[in-house]
Amino acid sequence: MKNEDLILQKLETIEAELMEMRKSRLELQELKDDLSPLMKSSFQHLLRELGQVDHGFELEDGFLMLKRFLRNMKNIAYMLDQMENAIELFHTMEPMLKSSVHNTIRFLGTMEQRGVFRTYEAMLEVRAKVAAQYGPEDIEQMSDSFVQMLGLLKKISTPGSIAFLNKLAEMPASMNLKDAEPLGFRGMLAAMRDPELREGLGVGLQMAKSLQKLK
Repeated sequence: MKNEDLILQKLETIEAELMEMRKSRLELQELKDDLSPLMKSSFQHLLRELGQVDHGFELEDGFLMLKRFLRNMKNIAYMLDQMENAIELFHTMEPMLKSSVHNTIRFLGTMEQRGVFRTYEAMLEVRAKVAAQYGPEDIEQMSDSFVQMLGLLKKISTPGSIAFLNKLAEMPASMNLKDAEPLGFRGMLAAMRDPELREGLGVGLQMAKSLQKLK
């Protein structure tokens, strides 16, 4: 290759590099032209904001805060460590918390289906009606009687007492008082032939014996 060709080749390379540099410079100039208004506006806004805090800010305050920051580096590091531990604990407990939330929602749904909340609502309405009808003094006086009634309920909660009360509750349904007629001595003697009547009189005598406890 001749020297003239080498020189021409180098000149072409230099020209290509210069063109590339010129292209980059033009792109930078365009970027500068685009950013200049934005930077100018941002700088003016920053000056306005700083002007608003000019009276409440002093350079000594900045140095004081910096010194306090440097002085409490250990405390800040400790706080960051505790924050990391708290975050790790949260990540560890997150699955359990999600499971607990689902179980709680499911439990509340079951309670709602069983009508527990409606029962509580009805109880609150009863309490509101009682409060509207009776004053605190009246309710306080009734509290002793209520306690005694609870004791009575405890006594009649035995299986035998419950069965006896159920039979007493069924008696009115088995009687027809419209068919009742006056009964004389002869009628009583005739009625004594009925086994059910004799058995009923026996039950009545047993109950009569228990009435002496009321004395």
